[in-house]
Amino acid sequence: MLKVTDLAKEYPTPRGPLRVLSGVSFDMAPGDAAAIMGPSGSGKSSLLYILGGLEPPSSGTVTLDGRNPFELSPIDLAAFRNTQIGFVFQDHCLLPQCTVLENVLIPTLVGQDSSRRSLEAKAEQARARQLIEQVGLADRIEHRPGELSGGERQRVAIARALVRGPRLLLCDEPTGNLDRVAADNVASVLLELHKLKQTILIVVTHSAALAEKLPARFNLIDAHLERS
Repeated sequence: MLKVTDLAKEYPTPRGPLRVLSGVSFDMAPGDAAAIMGPSGSGKSSLLYILGGLEPPSSGTVTLDGRNPFELSPIDLAAFRNTQIGFVFQDHCLLPQCTVLENVLIPTLVGQDSSRRSLEAKAEQARARQLIEQVGLADRIEHRPGELSGGERQRVAIARALVRGPRLLLCDEPTGNLDRVAADNVASVLLELHKLKQTILIVVTHSAALAEKLPARFNLIDAHLERS
């Protein structure tokens, strides 16, 4: 369960604090999915970064399965993000020198000692290969990002975000750099895997077409989150 309570965020400016979030509260359970829309600069990405444990709120709380990530030590917070939260950004952020399989496996290499990595390597590779097949790229598994289309690269990013089995999947404009056909394909893959894995899915987007595919929609206006 994701529980957000009275969340606020403000940034210091020469003219005084700039508040971008105020009184944001909502709950989401495994299997729930929501789109968040709003004008540029309204605080959508700030909200996503707070939910993902990348940036602390000014006030209010966020808990995932009863754990508040901002009460963890820096090392424990990094481990929490790596195992409990998956991220998909507008730019796929793939390593150009690595294959599809290697890119998907990158989150499994973080914070592990060599003995654990050796013990779990086969299981992790099998999970990564299954995800690559589920996003429709089994025949591209040894390709590098430069050999893939924009939509294919974004599908790799989705597989990478899910390889650790996260509870929460956060997407920031996941189709923003794609044409309509590729965007529809990526959206379909994202929603199919969300349903299969029963993640909590939150998508920040300017695309009404993408937002309409999700069962719940919110608008962030004047620092307040309102259900559409």
